[in-house]
Amino acid sequence: MKISQITFTRFVAAMAIVISHFNKDLFLYKIDYISNLFLRANVGVSYFFILSGFIMIIAYHKKDKIDYLEFYKNRFARIYPLYMLGLVLYFMTRYEMYDWYKLVLYALGVQSWIPGEAMILNFPGWSISVEFFFYLLFPFLYNYFYAKKNKTIWVFAVGLWLITQVFSNLYPVYGAYEGPHTKSHEFLYYFPFWHLNEFLIGNLAGIYFVRNYKERNYDRQVLFLFFLILAALMFVPLFYHNGLMALLFVPAIMMISANNGRISKFFSLKPLEYLGEISYGIYITHIPVLYLVREFLQWQQYTFNIDIVFLIYIIVMLFSSAVFYQCIEKPMRDLLRKIPFEKRLK
Repeated sequence: MKISQITFTRFVAAMAIVISHFNKDLFLYKIDYISNLFLRANVGVSYFFILSGFIMIIAYHKKDKIDYLEFYKNRFARIYPLYMLGLVLYFMTRYEMYDWYKLVLYALGVQSWIPGEAMILNFPGWSISVEFFFYLLFPFLYNYFYAKKNKTIWVFAVGLWLITQVFSNLYPVYGAYEGPHTKSHEFLYYFPFWHLNEFLIGNLAGIYFVRNYKERNYDRQVLFLFFLILAALMFVPLFYHNGLMALLFVPAIMMISANNGRISKFFSLKPLEYLGEISYGIYITHIPVLYLVREFLQWQQYTFNIDIVFLIYIIVMLFSSAVFYQCIEKPMRDLLRKIPFEKRLK
């Protein structure tokens, strides 16, 4: 089951994160309330985690059992080449940051497990570290819970989501949150266990979706949810980073996926779908590409204002992400997936 219209939403989430990481002097931050959207744009990562859980079920729901090694090989082929490309691009302007310990943590994808190290090197990689954790668990979850229709996982997922929301919203209140890039901050924001609820909720949403899938026109509902998401981020001062927005993201994902109205037809246009396809490259390389653009402009002694620099950056980033997708992501994915395993875990 391919759901073309949901792919474009990945691009929207990725671009929100890109803008949030660019520069707070950008014109968007000078507009009341709109600035709140990008100050909280890390919620886009939460959307990625939920959507990842949803898509995993869509992709595998017809299987009786998942082959562990085949699954890990396919996920490695899909994620790892651009993950490491982001690191190579990062070192092109931050070579002084080279450190064997950090390089090993990043290469193994375990940086998010160590408070104080989650944001090492190409820092968007922290979320890929969390995704590696999800991928490690998914075949087990599928084989022993989802495929067997074991409802225990539903209780666990909802319970974990509730516990995570209480902890995430009370933790800063009682003084444990000390500020950006402290160990306390990184434990709250980046520790993989606090994001597991998002992946599990996405899995359950996927299961419900494939069992109850029925196309209809959800245009009005999708628009309503879109404005509700914007209003929540602009006006409601809660901690959204660890899954609270699942309350809105899950129905939005399912309605967009089942929608046969104008919104889905628009999202399914090939150019928009392609932007969604290159969104992983946008996300994982946007920081090193930003550094490279800044270095080039300084080297050429260009003195554009920040808004012009932003426009140049976006054009370069979209072009480079398309090149990475066509020349690295797709070819490496196809090549690595062809590597056979003589022995498989059944």
